[in-house]
Amino acid sequence: MGECWGAGTATFMILGNICTRSCQFCAVATGRPLPADLKEPERVADAVSLMKVKHCVITSVDRDDLKDGGTSIWMETVRAIRRKSPGTTLETLIPDFKGEPELVAKIVEVHPEVVSHNLETVRRLTKQVRVQAKYDRSLSVLKMLKDAGMHTKSGIMLGLGETKEEIIETMDDLAGVGVDILTMGQYLQPTPKHAVVQQFVHPDVFAELREIALTKGFRYVESGPLVRSSYHAEKHIF
Repeated sequence: MGECWGAGTATFMILGNICTRSCQFCAVATGRPLPADLKEPERVADAVSLMKVKHCVITSVDRDDLKDGGTSIWMETVRAIRRKSPGTTLETLIPDFKGEPELVAKIVEVHPEVVSHNLETVRRLTKQVRVQAKYDRSLSVLKMLKDAGMHTKSGIMLGLGETKEEIIETMDDLAGVGVDILTMGQYLQPTPKHAVVQQFVHPDVFAELREIALTKGFRYVESGPLVRSSYHAEKHIF
């Protein structure tokens, strides 16, 4: 699955379209995924080459059913893109891989320009919104990546019922593990079965939060109602 965002940037989701988790903000189907497709890395690399993608964001469903969390497919996808499009820069938007250091290390091994893992929401709402995920586990993954020398990125959604104080606490937590890039956008409810929007945050509030975040030491901050993980992703290479 791929999406093109213009200016030579595209996003591809690998490892199928069925997730083993049931996050309350996400419209991806939950269930038992099909076996991993070993030919997928080459197909993604072919598409990146054909589209002449300058900056490629790779993401995936969670694959808790696989012993390696799908990291072998992740690695081969990055390597295939490097072979066929050596000028393309890469961001990997990864799951938490259950926080297992040896799996996180597999992403470090292929050294994408940016590694992203979204915290998604504040600590208080994590169990409700992300269900099988853990706030501190996500922070530990981001710390592992930073300690290994990666440029790191994370994002949160606003409008789920969080307070300004909780947002700032989340900023501090992300800055504390060395995250370089922060994105903040408005949560939109994908279906009636998903978490309900509690508030539509005014653009002025997003602008204020951006200024606060910049004082925390983040190198880049994208903050606005329309911001998503891939928003202006090509600008986050440094």
